[in-house]
Amino acid sequence: MTEKEGRKERRIPQHVISKIRRHPRKKFHAHLHGLRKQYGLSKMTFFYMKEYGPRSHVASNIVKESIKILILASVLSSVGGFGLQEIQRHIIAIVPLLVLLPALADMIGDFGTIIASKFTTALFLGHIKLDKWWRSRNLQVLFHVVMAVAVIAAVYNGVLAYGIAYIKGFAFSAETFIKVMEISLFSTLMLVGLIFAISVVAGIRIYRRGEDPNNFLIPITTSIADLGSLLIFSGMVLLFFG
Repeated sequence: MTEKEGRKERRIPQHVISKIRRHPRKKFHAHLHGLRKQYGLSKMTFFYMKEYGPRSHVASNIVKESIKILILASVLSSVGGFGLQEIQRHIIAIVPLLVLLPALADMIGDFGTIIASKFTTALFLGHIKLDKWWRSRNLQVLFHVVMAVAVIAAVYNGVLAYGIAYIKGFAFSAETFIKVMEISLFSTLMLVGLIFAISVVAGIRIYRRGEDPNNFLIPITTSIADLGSLLIFSGMVLLFFG
């Protein structure tokens, strides 16, 4: 919303604002077009007035839209723990993996939140067009920046995990160090790429339904990060050390 729109919005009579809020959030009634032209408001402004304005029940809206996703996220996060049973002896024997696992899961979850938030913001601001989203320059830049940061973070986590293990008495081995770095790097890139794709596809579908993608994408991406990090990490440990 521009500064000019903000000034006009503050001068809207209270009874008009109440009329706007009474309409269902997912529907844009025909007579609201006249209000848009009269007060210089955009569809996005109307959405936020109904979604997050005073007496808009924002907390209940978020809970109703997110509760099913949160339950699914909890189930997926629990399922991911079963993958650890197959690699527990490797993790206990190879200390860098024990250090790397929680750091990796937490980092991927953070990436999920960042990607979902950045993508949703660009979507609402109109920087990503729904009809040709795959050609969006902003989306391409976001992908390249996220992947570049993911590579740096993966290398940092791998080196730090092995460094902590070495300080605690784990013997240094060039072969083991390279394997730990490969697990950190490949797991991170695979998961970040998967989360990015899911955020884009699911976010566009949710946005087209007239909902706020933030209420859905963040729980989805964090649960995928929890489940995926455990499963992919387990698979790569078996591949390199099985």
